[in-house]
Amino acid sequence: MNSAPWSDDHPVLDVLRRRRDKGHSPHAPADDLKVGLAVEGGGIRGVVSAAMLTALEDLDLTHAFDAVYSASSGAINSAYFLNGHTWYPLSIYYDDLATRKFVDVRRALRGQILDLDYAFEVVDRVKPLDYDGVIASPTTLNVAVTLVDEMRTEAVSDFTSRADLRSALVASAWLPVAVRGTAEFRGRRAVDGGVLTQHPYRLALDDGCTHVLSLSTRPISPPNDRLLLSQRYAIRHLNRIRPGLGAGYAAAIGRYRHERRALQRWMSAPGEETPFVLDLAPLPWMPQVKRHEVDPGRILAGARGAYEVMYCAIEGRDPALIRSGGVRAVPQLTIVAEDGPA
Repeated sequence: MNSAPWSDDHPVLDVLRRRRDKGHSPHAPADDLKVGLAVEGGGIRGVVSAAMLTALEDLDLTHAFDAVYSASSGAINSAYFLNGHTWYPLSIYYDDLATRKFVDVRRALRGQILDLDYAFEVVDRVKPLDYDGVIASPTTLNVAVTLVDEMRTEAVSDFTSRADLRSALVASAWLPVAVRGTAEFRGRRAVDGGVLTQHPYRLALDDGCTHVLSLSTRPISPPNDRLLLSQRYAIRHLNRIRPGLGAGYAAAIGRYRHERRALQRWMSAPGEETPFVLDLAPLPWMPQVKRHEVDPGRILAGARGAYEVMYCAIEGRDPALIRSGGVRAVPQLTIVAEDGPA
């Protein structure tokens, strides 16, 4: 008996397998459905969704989606995913970001725990992202950005240039408290795309997707019923940036508690009518990768577990094999040259 918390014949898994078998692509669609991919981030915890995207590429599902909806580090992961070579950017988390150059809680009093300039130096030059390739991709990338003064989430997809796409990715990754002040996007103040819309799966539903594969970066578990201390601090911080923004963030947390319960229920009981949503996440017994994790071993362990979960879901394998060692993800090596991946 399969011990998976998801249904092995879930409609989302069925359509992905069918599209793979039929060689679906945006230029040669296998059906008239709209299948979305929603990718959560969360600082270093984004290594989890990066690993699941890597598994999707390895399982020949890169072209199975009509649109991708993303936020925070999940948006950067998604941009790389649309270009292929996802094992290459996955290594950014444990090779390049697991350092005090990027994460240093000692800088908290300066409001600069994360150094996004350093992170985008990696994205731009060390392991370069093909911005033009993302813009040209037939699969639409939606990047969630929180517009501060308008107090709303904007899902941006109409990128006009490399600089415009980069600006959206920076804004979406601008974590309040961890990064000082606000970003600027198209002349407007902006912060992390998850502030008012906690998970981008909601953007996929709002955009008319019939089937959504949702990638979450926290292990499957009941949501917290109380605000965490860090969330309370973030509420005050956001209200200082823009009165009412913190209250909006608190309301979004409350909504997501209910959504989280629904997402977990839909894993095994998806219902009979569209839209169908399958949320995949690390299993309950897997350790959670912290937002500001700097231990490369723990980051890599989080990546392994996430890859194994995606493999088991798509291939219909019992995830109990992960715990027993019957399924094991093995890191892949590649060469980083000055002109990009070999």
